[in-house]
Amino acid sequence: MIKNKVAIITGSSKGIGKQIALHLAKLNITVVINYNSNKQEAQNLVDKIVSLGGNAIAFKADISKIIEIEKLFENVLNEFGKIDILINNAGIMENNLLKDVTEEEFDRQFLTNVKGTFFSCQQAMKYLSNNGRIINISTSVNGVMFPAYSVYAASKGAVEQITRQLAKEFGIKGITINAIAPGPVATNLFLEGKSKEQIDNLSKMNSFGRLGNVEDIANSVELLIDEKSQWITGQTIRVNGGFI
Repeated sequence: MIKNKVAIITGSSKGIGKQIALHLAKLNITVVINYNSNKQEAQNLVDKIVSLGGNAIAFKADISKIIEIEKLFENVLNEFGKIDILINNAGIMENNLLKDVTEEEFDRQFLTNVKGTFFSCQQAMKYLSNNGRIINISTSVNGVMFPAYSVYAASKGAVEQITRQLAKEFGIKGITINAIAPGPVATNLFLEGKSKEQIDNLSKMNSFGRLGNVEDIANSVELLIDEKSQWITGQTIRVNGGFI
């Protein structure tokens, strides 16, 4: 049974994280909406979940900072007394050709995407309930060669290795840890700045001739947090419709 659980979803005030939160709330999972800057969007999501009969709360934390990650977990434990599920969804994507990448751009992506994921997992090792679930969000870009994605793909490659290398450590507590690697998903962030031709070309790269949607990703999260997924750990699942 996956109901009556408590789930932290980092970076969940919008996009894929928002849909995961809505999806889990429908499964009677208490969801913790983590945000860094979008306080109003986070509260709007909490209000929506509550109006639908679910249970949610929002906590601010910049997961590029260890002290704020620690505070996030402390707040959740104080509020609910336990944590069963961690979804490391927060991430930054800034695309530039190699010649144009700045040190600041590189650091921003690695601080949030890699450091944030790693040290959230560290807190999960301390506080996640036995037989809990961790899902890290990666990207299917790691399986193709797209110009200007080198830093982002490198950071998500690190996320996949964190997932793999920590599996045995978490296994001692019966906790599974897996990564989901979405292909192109029709979020506002993804669609912004792309022409219709670019979107059409990306849609044709998978088996079904469409972009993914946020519910496709949320459905895969549900599969991996179910108790029947206990024998799946340390894996990266490409959720992309055959994109690669």
